[in-house]
Amino acid sequence: MLREERAELAALLHSLSEQEWESPSLCAGWRVRDVVGHLLYDATTLSDYMMVGVRCGFSPDGVNNALVDRAKPLSVAELLDRFEHNGEHITRLVPKIGLADMFVHQQDIRRPLGHPRTVPPERLRAVLAHPDPFARPGRYTSGLRFIATDVEWSRGVGPEVSGPGEALALAMVGRTVALDELTGDGVPILRLRHG
Repeated sequence: MLREERAELAALLHSLSEQEWESPSLCAGWRVRDVVGHLLYDATTLSDYMMVGVRCGFSPDGVNNALVDRAKPLSVAELLDRFEHNGEHITRLVPKIGLADMFVHQQDIRRPLGHPRTVPPERLRAVLAHPDPFARPGRYTSGLRFIATDVEWSRGVGPEVSGPGEALALAMVGRTVALDELTGDGVPILRLRHG
């Protein structure tokens, strides 16, 4: 599923104009090209990734920003080549996390550019079941019940938050863009947590 997600994102990236590559993503302060630069962590060996972590005091934000800065001099063609042909150094070790991260970042690119897609149900359920732990989903999901309305999936106990699986997956990791697509008694709580 991770490889399918990567292939879908690569196909999208090939279709983007130069202007779209420079457009803002849903990640604060990151353009589309910066999101792709971040995803090049998978083209980094584990030892190099660990060295970046040490230099950044193992701060996830610090590591992410350092990797984005490293990719800034690359051309679009170089970003695409590295994304497509040098991956899976890290995600092969933690494929569920890799899938969740790739999924959310793909939506971070697609939504602002107006490029919707239909995600296969089994892939959507996998992302919902295993959100990226580095995004600290518990701070959003604790004490709430999430129910997908387009795939068979639910989790949690408490006031309900229901809606399309893609919107749930984004809300569970702090993306506010999807909150208007959700309904239920738990939505006001979720909004407060998104601050």
